[in-house]
Amino acid sequence: MGANTGGRAFIGSFTSAGGLGITVAEVDGSTGKLSVLASTNVLADPSFLAVGHAPGTGAPVLYAVSEVADGAAAAFDIGGGGAPVLIGESRPVEGDGPTHLDVRAGHLFTANYGSGSVTSLPLRPDGSPGPAAGVLRHEGGGPDAARQTAPHAHQVLADPSGNWVLSVDLGTDSVRVCALDPGTGSLRTHSEAVLRPGTGPRHLVFHPSGGHLYVLNELEPTVTVCRWDAATGRLEPTGETPVLPHGADDAVRTYPSEVVVSHDGRFLWAANRGHDSISVLALDETAEKPVLVAAVGCGGRWPRDLTLDPTGQWLYAANERSGNVSWFSLDAETGMPSPAGSIDVPAASCVVFA
Repeated sequence: MGANTGGRAFIGSFTSAGGLGITVAEVDGSTGKLSVLASTNVLADPSFLAVGHAPGTGAPVLYAVSEVADGAAAAFDIGGGGAPVLIGESRPVEGDGPTHLDVRAGHLFTANYGSGSVTSLPLRPDGSPGPAAGVLRHEGGGPDAARQTAPHAHQVLADPSGNWVLSVDLGTDSVRVCALDPGTGSLRTHSEAVLRPGTGPRHLVFHPSGGHLYVLNELEPTVTVCRWDAATGRLEPTGETPVLPHGADDAVRTYPSEVVVSHDGRFLWAANRGHDSISVLALDETAEKPVLVAAVGCGGRWPRDLTLDPTGQWLYAANERSGNVSWFSLDAETGMPSPAGSIDVPAASCVVFA
């Protein structure tokens, strides 16, 4: 790696749409540039990735879902300089179409969109997932006859305290807070926050202060602000903010996909599929009133994922339908992204860093 290396990025993609599987890229820390090093397609449709550590050795491990009908999850050794190496074998998640995963407390959690459930898999000492320890099935629906006839868990994420696991369900217009039994790995629903019907919540992100979180809605281009109480494990919706300029959603249906917050808690960015843009929202000291500042081009088509690099200086968009990952420099004072480069990655779906 060069002198200005910012580490490595791992890019997920849909092999069923011509993607290469998991692509590894070197990151130039001074320019944000990605340079492809290698790829592996041993896992079908690794649409979402996460980086964790092996419980037994502390070695870095890359985790991936396999977003297929009979979903699976897998662990990869990323200690070498080349393509990730599968550790053991992929493990069924006992759910359909897993779209997201998170690692916490020696367990791997997957959100299974097709079956509307969350799965917990204990991690072995080498970092590989063991058999599913529990499957928490959601119930309910929403008013959108095309998308909300059943539960659709889209994201699973541990809160900053590590005491709770939150699942965002597009089908039921709600966010469930789950308690984890560290002994058995099972999850149980502790509380459920119901959002406005028909919004279709997809992903959330926590404010760095830990007292608020932001839920990005897919079926309506808005973000829902919530207060978060880690002591009681409850969230309270306090308001909604549009993520598109007035009138922009009239021309083409837009499906927001991912939301990220700046390290200093001053800005919020959202990716918008259809409008093919990145929204910039400013946050005040209360963290409760996002204000839409602008929406800029995403550098491609259908931005499925949006990611900050570890320094918080560069923003990356995985543009699925144009088959590229674009990156942007961020103005520290205004939060505005400026295009800085792009690489071709067929059917790109997410970017993570290690």
